[in-house]
Order: sequence, then C-alpha cells, then structure tokens
Amino acid sequence: MEVDFGGEGEVVFERRGKAGLMRLTRAKALNALTRTMVNAMYRALTAWETDPEVHCIIVEGEGRAFCAGGDILAVYHAGRAGKPLYEFFADEYRLNAYIRQYSKPYVSLIDGIVMGGGVGISVHGSHRVVTENVVLAMPEVGIGFFPDVGGSAFLPHLPDHFGTYLALTGNRIRQGDCLQSGIATHAIRAEDKDRLRRSLIRTGDPDRSLKGKTVNPDYETPETVRDMIGVLFDSPTLNGCLIRLAAAGANGSEEAQQLFELIRSRSPTSLHVSFRQIEEGRELDMDQCMRMEYRILSRMLENHDFYEGVRALLVDKDNTPRWQPARLEDISPEMVDAYFAPLGERELQLT
Repeated sequence: MEVDFGGEGEVVFERRGKAGLMRLTRAKALNALTRTMVNAMYRALTAWETDPEVHCIIVEGEGRAFCAGGDILAVYHAGRAGKPLYEFFADEYRLNAYIRQYSKPYVSLIDGIVMGGGVGISVHGSHRVVTENVVLAMPEVGIGFFPDVGGSAFLPHLPDHFGTYLALTGNRIRQGDCLQSGIATHAIRAEDKDRLRRSLIRTGDPDRSLKGKTVNPDYETPETVRDMIGVLFDSPTLNGCLIRLAAAGANGSEEAQQLFELIRSRSPTSLHVSFRQIEEGRELDMDQCMRMEYRILSRMLENHDFYEGVRALLVDKDNTPRWQPARLEDISPEMVDAYFAPLGERELQLT
C-alpha cells in the first residue's frame, strides 16, 4: 500500500507486510536529496516509529545509485543568489540524527553509488547492506566542503585511521572495504536483493532475513596500503600526516606520494577543518556532532571555497579550482577556530 508523506514523486513510500519502504526515485539525478525528500522521509519515519504494524524500515534507491548526496547544484545556485540553503542542511542533519537513534531496525539496501548525503541516510541506521555494485565516498574536500551528514560521528571510529584517509582524500571504496571497515554491517550479492526484501517484508526481522544470504568479501585496499594509512595518518595534526606522507614518498613509496599529491590538491581550508572535525568528533555523541557540523556548514556557505569547488567541478567543469587561501600554510588556527564557533540563536535544534 502506497502512503503519501509529501515526497512529490521524488521518494515513494509503501507499507508492505511488516515493513515500511522508502524508495528514492530521482534516478537521473542519482537520487540526490532535495529538501522535499528529506522532510518526507522524516515524516514517514516519525509515523512508522509508533505504528505497531511496521517492524522495520527498508531504504533503497532506483537506478545505478543508492543516493549520490545532496543536490549540490541547488545549494550552489541558492548561495550565489544570496540565499544560502541553511534550512535544507538543518533538516538533513535532523534526519541523520533521528536515524541514528531510531528505535526500529533501519535497513539500507545499498546497490550502487553512495556518497555524501547518501551515506548520511544509511550509515547511521542499524543495518547497512552493500552489494558488489557499491561505490562509496565522502568526496567533499574536493569541492571545498567537508564530510558532513554525521561524518564526524562515524569516520573517527573506523579502524587504523581509515576514516581520516577517506575524509582527506575523498577516495572511493567498494564492497569489501565497506564491510571490513564497519561502514557496512552486511554484504550480499546484488542478485539476492529482491529475495532479502521479500523476507524483510514477510518477517520484519533483518537478522533472520539476512541468514544464509550474506557474503564476506575481504578489503579491496591492499594490506600494505592499509598498514601505511594506519601509520602515516596517525598524527594529532594535519601537518604531521602530510610530513609523514612526504617522507614516505621521498623514500620511494609511490602510494604515499600519490596520496600526498592528491591531498595537496584539495581545498586547504577544507582539509584543515575536516581534520579537526574528525579529531573532535572522536569524543562527541551523534547530536553533538550534528551541532558542530551545522556550525561548520554555516561558515562554509558564507565563504569562498565551496562555491569555487562546485564551479570548477560541476559548473564550468575546468577542474582547476582556485582556492582561497591557496596554500595549507596560509591557514591559521584562528581561521579554523572560526568554523567551530557557536552560532548563538542560529544553533541547530534537533528536536
């Protein structure tokens, strides 16, 4: 039975058996999230949490993406017009925080691209199920942004500084990396997705439904590279990580040299802010993380690099962003502090 929570065809809701289904339907836009989608999902989750007939939630995306993030071009154009979309992000962060503390099993069937906001509507749920088609990334530093949507709540807790590596590089990972790092809780074959969905609808019990359907792929990132990441990103400062990468590169490590050059191409401001975000997030709960991220977000929408990064990658597509400041060395501690300063009356309200 289809239910209308105001998704306007961008996200479709169904009550079937013992499950509440949310299906993102903006396939041509890789299911990029709009404010309409975010608020409809929040309304559905609120209604289904108190519905005794709904035992679990199933979230999936149509087409080749689960969800490739937020609608960044909409954010870019609104900001350029002098009307930054603060409320879109406030609503999105509230949804992320709600998913984290949701009282019923929340099952994300991730079969394809999942980035940014797509990670935010999946990684905080109880069951994150990935197929061999998954391509996951937190690529925000490449557009002068930061790994938000609760990045500070999960990236610091991945093993051996894998989360810091993902945040500072924006590199993509596949099924085995997702599973073994703990980003995903289960892995299945794409051909078993329909069978799993049917079982979830019939039983409302994810653990029972997953029995006999899971696989256990190893990391795709080689052990030597993971060991290198664990050592070279084990520094309390961004500069310390870069010094270690540069030294390893000078000593003949091609992987370290490539990572060093990749990170140096990212927005200096984003790198400094993202590194501190992860360090601080290590000691915070989900709600505290979301309030911190909203402070950062508010400053990002008022500064240069986000708009320049989107321009270079998605608008003019010249892939030559001109960051301001242009060098990591030009970012002072006070400049970073400003991104984390309280917002007063504009602080994020989560309830």
